[in-house]
Amino acid sequence: MHDDRTLVEARLKRVLEERIRPAVYPESVPLQVAVWHAPGEPVPVAEGLAAAPEPIEVGARWGAPWGTSWFRVTGTVPEKWAGRTVEALLDLGFDENMPGFQCEGLVYRPDGTPVKGLNPRNQWVRIGAPVAGGEEVRLHIEAASNPVILDYHPFLPTQLGDKETAGSEPQYTLTRMDLAVFDETVWQLVLDLEVLGELMAELPVDSARRWDILRAVDRALDAVDLQDVNGTADRARQQLTGVLSAPAVPSAHRISAVGHAHIDSAWLWPLRETVRKVARTTSNMTALIEDEPEFVFAMSQAQQWAWVKEHRPEVWARVKKAVAEGRFVPAGGMWVESDTNMPGSEAMARQFVHGKRFFLDEFGVENEEAWLPDTFGFAAGLPQIIKAAGSKWLLTQKISWSQTNKFPHHTFQWEGIDGTRIFTHFPPVDTYNCSMKGSEIAHAARNFKDKGRARHSLAPTGWGDGGGGTTREMVAKAARLRDLEGSATVEWETPRAFFEKAEAEYPEPPVWVGELYLELHRATLTSQAKTKQGNRRSEHLLREAELWAATAAVRTGFPYPYEELDRIWKTVLLHQFHDILPGSSIAWVHREARATYDRIAGELTAIIEGAQRALAGEGGTELVFNAAPHPRHGVPAGGAAVPAVTGGTTLTAREDGGFTLDNGLLRIEVDARGLVVSAYDIAAGRETVAPGRAANLLQLHPDFPNMWDAWDVDEFYRNTVTDLTDAESVLPGDDGASVRVVRAFGGSRVTQVLSLGADERRLVIDTEVDWHETEKFLKLAFPLDLHAERYASETQFGHFHRPTHTNTSWEAAKFEACNHRFVHLEEPGWGVAVVNDSTYGHDVTRTVRSDGDLGTTTTVRVSLLRAPRFPDPETDQGVHRFRHALVPGAGIGDAVREGWRVNLPERRLTGAHEVAPLVTMDDDAVVVTAVKLADDGSGDVVVRFHEAHGGRARATLTAGFEVAEATVTDLLERPLATAAAPERDGDRIAVRLRPFELVTLRLRRA
Repeated sequence: MHDDRTLVEARLKRVLEERIRPAVYPESVPLQVAVWHAPGEPVPVAEGLAAAPEPIEVGARWGAPWGTSWFRVTGTVPEKWAGRTVEALLDLGFDENMPGFQCEGLVYRPDGTPVKGLNPRNQWVRIGAPVAGGEEVRLHIEAASNPVILDYHPFLPTQLGDKETAGSEPQYTLTRMDLAVFDETVWQLVLDLEVLGELMAELPVDSARRWDILRAVDRALDAVDLQDVNGTADRARQQLTGVLSAPAVPSAHRISAVGHAHIDSAWLWPLRETVRKVARTTSNMTALIEDEPEFVFAMSQAQQWAWVKEHRPEVWARVKKAVAEGRFVPAGGMWVESDTNMPGSEAMARQFVHGKRFFLDEFGVENEEAWLPDTFGFAAGLPQIIKAAGSKWLLTQKISWSQTNKFPHHTFQWEGIDGTRIFTHFPPVDTYNCSMKGSEIAHAARNFKDKGRARHSLAPTGWGDGGGGTTREMVAKAARLRDLEGSATVEWETPRAFFEKAEAEYPEPPVWVGELYLELHRATLTSQAKTKQGNRRSEHLLREAELWAATAAVRTGFPYPYEELDRIWKTVLLHQFHDILPGSSIAWVHREARATYDRIAGELTAIIEGAQRALAGEGGTELVFNAAPHPRHGVPAGGAAVPAVTGGTTLTAREDGGFTLDNGLLRIEVDARGLVVSAYDIAAGRETVAPGRAANLLQLHPDFPNMWDAWDVDEFYRNTVTDLTDAESVLPGDDGASVRVVRAFGGSRVTQVLSLGADERRLVIDTEVDWHETEKFLKLAFPLDLHAERYASETQFGHFHRPTHTNTSWEAAKFEACNHRFVHLEEPGWGVAVVNDSTYGHDVTRTVRSDGDLGTTTTVRVSLLRAPRFPDPETDQGVHRFRHALVPGAGIGDAVREGWRVNLPERRLTGAHEVAPLVTMDDDAVVVTAVKLADDGSGDVVVRFHEAHGGRARATLTAGFEVAEATVTDLLERPLATAAAPERDGDRIAVRLRPFELVTLRLRRA
């Protein structure tokens, strides 16, 4: 037989696009259109419906950036269309390639009832099926003219990312506003041909199945009269019945399709626009659920559900009905799909507490899966947190974006720092916006790495990022792929149903130990420094507010601010979303975030001060309140006392310039350049700084990644570096125990204060940068005279070790990594910590010296600032303040303690008496991360703690009040059935912990 394959395939492409697809809507009439442009921010629905619109014609420009326009469309269904299906086609000026990234709309009836959302892949509204003819049509569209930020030439700097700079130029052209006849037979033929054509392209050219499909398609195209597609579509479909009904082979890969609309809670749009994106998407999905009996939709992020409830009660009613039917599924059990690298221990726990509690309270649904398809890597402490929240599964897709190494599994057990394992799945479809294309389905089957042991995978199906969700075309394709020869099988299922099947068929999957590091988007650990500082500060202020309010409530009857703390926690958790905290959102988002963090700081400070005043009473004794989990200067952890008297620090001038700081524990040499050339541990007789090197060295790199400017730093940035060694001045500080250094470079200026406190084994470095660079990366370097093959970075409820070498591509790829409050390096018996109050990104490298001293130099560099121009062209311009400390002679316990200390400064207050801690722990290895009152308002005291050094611990927790009962609970403060009752002797409770084990203890007061 002659090979005519390419001829038939080309025929299919042209006939489908130019003849069959246009025939889906064979007849149309224009609608009359009028518009009212809201003058500012979005208005309530009633106001938009009541506004007086002006006529507008198709072809007219509309929509200033971030504006809202209310369109009114009216018309009459022609009498001759009686008995036919009619839809309104409402094209606001869409580019079909940009669902979620363009203008969008929500359609209402005149009474304010929402109908469905409009987006580039969903432009229709059903009028009737069938119509009687003569019906009057009147619809209103709340249209958002969101500008395109990420265009076909991506990553170009734009001022469109903030309403304050975006201007008023109309963004869109009104393209089509018609009533049209919908020919479902032709539409079904389009889907038949799409599915078969896409499947055919994925099959081997020499396979019989491919040729069977080719011949059937050829016959179907012969059956179509190109001058009467509508009259011959059914005849064409009949030619395809045989190839569409051939069942899949028994060994076919099995895909659980989950309706999905990944909606970034803020990214290239502000938070307020996400509220409306969620309303549009949920309107569409509830409508699709009503139309498609097998379709199941899952939505994560309790915050987004709460927005629907608060802002769109009429949509909320439809959502609740669909949830009750089991078709609209709460997923993930988190407040938002947060970043997981940077949130602190308690914040990561509260993501699950608030997310799961919302779904339990509203629907009685207990989430057992964590759903994080788009998060930029996963911290090694996360498995324990997931389990402690009562969940047991994790789904993500993002690791498939890694640039260097291919992850070896799709289904596996992920083991965290404490040994907890979580059953984890990476969808091999490699997208969280699956559209049921044949290429996607075939890729999932080919790509699945656990073939031969498992055969199930999951496909999150629907347009996402900016929302939109699943379309009726995707559902129709899935129906054809349910059991089709040559393809993986597809079935709509809930996340729970998928995980239960996957776990049952794969009882002993492989294990991955440690962090799930994304080899991409590393710069999100540094971009938008003030957003990161606001998060860190808020986390620690919340700790203080809960601690002192709980202590005051128990001791004095102080009214515990349940509602305020709940609201503030949810606000902080929202801003940990994986584009806000990572710094990859538009300028508008980060401008609002800075203002929000300032407001939160004021509210929490007021709670703290009120509680402390209630505790201290009125008096003239100067007290120090210590919110850190370790005592300092004689003040107990979680208490207030008169601090112990400490020694002093001497400051002397060096002969060759600079100064020496000495407090009897450390001797710090600062040279004439303002660099630390020696940090000598007097007791150990040990130098910290590598020979011939200098610490406190600011280094500047060019920073222009190949793409994803705010997200990425590419390894070649290291090829060029400028050491900032010139100083304008190096002078004594005002307190006589510090050195003040001023430098200028480019358009920027740096002021540093290096201080050595009395009786302290740490050199504190306060850095103020007035930053006016573009596409530059600023680092702070500490070259250490220390040989270490690995180092520790703090993560949630413990720390995680990374190698300092680059033996393999996996290690080399981690050239920028995350830490919380410290990094720590050590040789047996002696180590060094670098602690911080607000930075996360860092790198650690090692070299062997060749200048006669063959020792090893291990360099820790803290990432301070970047200056990418997309999506915020003014990223980080202005004044920033950082605090770091170099801690020579530090063991891991010292690193833990100093990390807390630098983030929780002492508070001073005059009062009548000292304040005893509400709870005390007698072992520094056991760190208390939260002391609070139970969320249920019972008055019970909740204490959360973990082993922080990486070893076994036996300790005693002593309550400063009479305890009636002690119960081990999960993160939601529910009794843990698997935990034995703790040993208790009155108010003393025995604590035994495995390395990094996390425990939540609920204490009922007598």
